[in-house]
Amino acid sequence: MEATLSSFLLVALGEIGDKTQLLSLALILKFRKPWPILAGVVIATLLNHGVSVWFGDWLAGAIPMEWMRWILGSSFIALGLWMLIPDDDEEISNEPKYGPFLTALVLFFIAEIGDKTQLATVALAVQFKDQFWPVLTGSTLGMIAANLPVIWLGHQFASEKLETWAHRISALLFVGFGIWALLG
Repeated sequence: MEATLSSFLLVALGEIGDKTQLLSLALILKFRKPWPILAGVVIATLLNHGVSVWFGDWLAGAIPMEWMRWILGSSFIALGLWMLIPDDDEEISNEPKYGPFLTALVLFFIAEIGDKTQLATVALAVQFKDQFWPVLTGSTLGMIAANLPVIWLGHQFASEKLETWAHRISALLFVGFGIWALLG
């Protein structure tokens, strides 16, 4: 349960104000079809974070645990500091070639590659070695929790002030988890 809850909280908070939330907003404004977009987000997250959890589990077995504590703690601190750097807005073509589901799935999967929440999922899988399903479940539910309000309430969550504070709070949490991992 700790792995699921930790994964949920870190990903949900880390996702607030992220480029994939902006992508969710752009998709809902373009297509106006929440269910196919949400389905695309969920499947893209399961695929992307599934690979991330698998890779984190592999790392945990390949690198000595004494080193992992330092790598993990430093990674969380670096992710926290990275949260303070705003994401660049990414445009969606005005002429969609595919429907909302496939467009959301492909764009969301690509946007998550190398993203903070993907790297956080790898770090969580290392921390909670051999807990593939709890980490994947938590990170996927965290992604949904962060993107669902954007999909449903789109324009109401586009405040720059809210995004700035969300980044700051997420950064503080990541740095806190990093320090906790280093001291633990």
